[in-house]
Amino acid sequence: MLHELKPAPGSTRPRKRVARGNSAGGGTTGGRGTKGQQSRVGKGRKFGFEGGQTPLIRRQPKMGGFTRPRRVHYEIINLDVLEEKLSAGSYDVAALRAARIVRTSRPVKLLKGTSLTKAFTLAVHAATSGAKEALKQAGGKLQIVKRT
Repeated sequence: MLHELKPAPGSTRPRKRVARGNSAGGGTTGGRGTKGQQSRVGKGRKFGFEGGQTPLIRRQPKMGGFTRPRRVHYEIINLDVLEEKLSAGSYDVAALRAARIVRTSRPVKLLKGTSLTKAFTLAVHAATSGAKEALKQAGGKLQIVKRT
């Protein structure tokens, strides 16, 4: 029964009351050693204290970076993914989303990836110069649409 439970014999011991006189067995220094910062009363130091050395938090550069408030987060597509999963033809963002190549509602940006052999006509929000060149060489066209 729960009320009959007790610890195993010898597993618990009474705590040692230090700094209560030499006759009690832990007097004089009370287990703190002799002298030094650790032996003093009120020895607890604030978080991050490094013994008088300039703390890490103060050694760091003072200014953080800058996050642009209106930065556009694109969903990127490599041309080799289109080459692999689609046949040559005309695709806009809605068609790419239906083909499960575009998975979010973010604007779409086209990246070059590896070489391209199929002629695609694509309407996306942005593209790198390498992607434009690769599409042109494969006989495809690119149309940049405005973000909504």
